[in-house]
Amino acid sequence: MSAPQALDPDTARALLRQLLRIRRFEEQCAASYSAGAIRGFLHLYIGEEAVAAGLCAMLREEDAVFATYREHGHALARGVPMRGLMAEMYGKQEGCSGGRGGSMHLFDVGRRFFGGNAIVAGALPLAVGCALADLRQSRPHVTVCVFGEGAMAEGEFHEAANLAALWGLPVLFVCENNLYAMGTHLARSESETDLVAKAHSYRLAAASVDGMDVAAVREAAGAAVAHVRGGGGPFFLECRTYRFRAHSMFDPELYRDPGEVATWRTRDPIATFVARGDAAGWWNADDVTSLRTEADAEVADAVTHAEAGTWEPVATLTQDVYASPALGGRA
Repeated sequence: MSAPQALDPDTARALLRQLLRIRRFEEQCAASYSAGAIRGFLHLYIGEEAVAAGLCAMLREEDAVFATYREHGHALARGVPMRGLMAEMYGKQEGCSGGRGGSMHLFDVGRRFFGGNAIVAGALPLAVGCALADLRQSRPHVTVCVFGEGAMAEGEFHEAANLAALWGLPVLFVCENNLYAMGTHLARSESETDLVAKAHSYRLAAASVDGMDVAAVREAAGAAVAHVRGGGGPFFLECRTYRFRAHSMFDPELYRDPGEVATWRTRDPIATFVARGDAAGWWNADDVTSLRTEADAEVADAVTHAEAGTWEPVATLTQDVYASPALGGRA
């Protein structure tokens, strides 16, 4: 794709603010998990923040977002309050999913964030259905589905891509290619590693972008969203990125060369963007310090809120398991 266009200082600061919020939230989640306050599975987004920040900056409120189990950053960038996210991580009923979803099932229907999904490629058919509904009702919305490159080996991807292209659906497929589907390198799991070529095989418009560059992601996402919203049909955007932490907090990470991780860390999306902003005059050291302090304070407030939250009473544990008679269903 073309080189990123020049950013104005306000836009650049907004992007940096989002990057810092996501990074600090993830770092705190790691600390809270190690302390036993967060339980279950935890998949951190550290290193990949530029994708969520750049992508969500180009969406409208009415657009829909479907994500994976590594979705904390997307939820934050989509506008889900950090307090509700942290409470959900802690399993408290003040959480955005009532404390029932946890790390992998963040959900906020009011912000049209239709959740993380613990099933690899599980969100793809849901996104296609959502886009089909918008198309049938002539709504000028874009449905975004974020997934990892490992999902492209699943049948759901091929079915979703085929139907989206066949029906001309307003859906944007965003593949976060971090090279490792859990612990298996892309080259060892898929015979065709050119993901854009795979998308083209279904006649999808497609492009690839440096997922470590928030400005590049923002521009590429803007072009992709404009294509979909303008009636051009589905679009596939590959974001080449890398997670700095293990697949999950349970992962001993024996499959990656430490030298490879160190090399990717030199491309930290926050450090490189800060340096770019320094050179462009978008901010000074005090501005960056202020944004970091703001992110720290927001995270600290979210933790306090989560710790003060309440557990769901046992009496309501079966609520929503079956449809309510009041809604026309059966108890």
